[in-house]
Amino acid sequence: MLEMSFQKRIVFGLFILAFAFCFENEVSAQTPFTRADTLRGSITPERGWWDLNYYHLSVEVFPETKSLKGTNLVRYKVTSTHQVMQIDLQEPLKITSVTQEGETLEFKRDGAAHFITLKKKQVPGTYEKILINYEGQPKEAVRPPWDGGITWTRDTNGKHFIASSNQGIGSSIWWPSKDHPADEVDSILITVTVPKGLQNVSNGRARRVEMRENTVTMDWFVSNPINDYGVNINIGDYVHFGEKFEGEKGTLDMDYYVLRDNLEKAKVHFQDARRMMEAFEHWFGPYPFYEDGFKLVEVPYLGMEHQSSVTYGNDYQKGYKGTDLSGTDWGLKFDFIIIHEAGHEWFANNITYKDVADMWIHESFTNYSESLFLEYHYGKEAGQEYVRGTRSRIENKIPIIGIYGLNRRGSGDMYYKGGNLLNTLREVIADDEKWRSILRGLNEVFYHQTVTTEQVEAYIQEQSGLNLKNLFDQYLRNTTIPVLEYYFSDSQTLNFRWSNCVAGFDMPVDIEIGGKQMRIQAHTQWGKITVTEGGEVTLDPDYYVGCFKLR
Repeated sequence: MLEMSFQKRIVFGLFILAFAFCFENEVSAQTPFTRADTLRGSITPERGWWDLNYYHLSVEVFPETKSLKGTNLVRYKVTSTHQVMQIDLQEPLKITSVTQEGETLEFKRDGAAHFITLKKKQVPGTYEKILINYEGQPKEAVRPPWDGGITWTRDTNGKHFIASSNQGIGSSIWWPSKDHPADEVDSILITVTVPKGLQNVSNGRARRVEMRENTVTMDWFVSNPINDYGVNINIGDYVHFGEKFEGEKGTLDMDYYVLRDNLEKAKVHFQDARRMMEAFEHWFGPYPFYEDGFKLVEVPYLGMEHQSSVTYGNDYQKGYKGTDLSGTDWGLKFDFIIIHEAGHEWFANNITYKDVADMWIHESFTNYSESLFLEYHYGKEAGQEYVRGTRSRIENKIPIIGIYGLNRRGSGDMYYKGGNLLNTLREVIADDEKWRSILRGLNEVFYHQTVTTEQVEAYIQEQSGLNLKNLFDQYLRNTTIPVLEYYFSDSQTLNFRWSNCVAGFDMPVDIEIGGKQMRIQAHTQWGKITVTEGGEVTLDPDYYVGCFKLR
């Protein structure tokens, strides 16, 4: 539970937090955004008239020169009349040509955006294709996966070890695409050619291997919709092992690709993957991509949630690089990267934001999944201790939700504060089976869809039967922590209200007073109840709120 000294510090910091919040928003409002931000972050007219259906991305990787050369066949459905298409590819890569039905098309480049003029009349309801040729040296990742790009390195045996990671910076950092999350391609064939002695592992299932004198070409096919940043290449001297998981939708192939020297320890350490699958199918419903299988792939950076090809680089340690992010020791019961990044298969890959401003949908639910993993295997209090422990990492400087239409995500608080928001919601609903049905229902109702914050909020409100608008506004769009203020007007009358919160904030909260537990419905206006005896009010510690006795 919250210690009173901490609660008092919350209250004493209210004026500072309020000032910081106003200052941050004033600065954000004056931030100069560029045309490139709009072209990247919005549904431009040149994006809005066509719907992605299929990609065939074919690329050859040249490790010695850190360069790529390839093609992308784009099949799309025409949804309205237009003759100019936007395709994105970031410098220093270059599109060398675009063709449709054998005819060369003209295009103009505006930063990463390429505006292609189509000669054939685009008729709504028809399916069309264009072929894009490109080449060059893609941006090299300096601090992957946070800055994004291609990582070029070597393993301990001196063999090339290469991987892509591009959340945030975008898929167009290494291949030409419709680089906006609102439109997911229905399926994709990924063909990658690498030097002999290496292997590429991408998303989905392996289809074909072609060995030539000096190269190896491999096809990977994804049969489910996939967000563009989830498409990846991973190249190394890999060895493979796997297992079968009997899950809610039948037999799931779980495959693991690791560097040759790490095979034996991976066979022991990757047992967390099966434990993850058991826990998350319980909480979230069936793994969303049985048709494409599940993979863990070792990479030369920390890891990421690439769909059906989750990447791993936590050095075979428990926790996050051997540390517990919650400070409770519970975080050392599992490998953070395996649990967190695989949790994104449900929240990020199955349910994907339409705009990066709503990235909390990915990260808040997946942060919360860590505590649910613990609860499934070690009991509810283990999970609750873990999620409470992460509060020390919350900054409360800027809101969790970002700026729409500009490829601008919100605060990093979407992780720990977002997880505590969801845990608070669970307490408010006060029915663990209903809460579990909501988590599973989200993955069923929004199966393989892109969504908005409003859709997620509306679903949770509808299923809970509660008006949660002010609660969502408080934690997603504000930076202050609600504080329950209380005092006794006489020995048996408890007066209370919420302060430090949005106008009209009302939320029930469970308290203990005089050894008796009760639920009070608190508002921003003073309310009161009669109690048998006065004393200190102790809040249910699983609510992310403060508490302060006025007198």
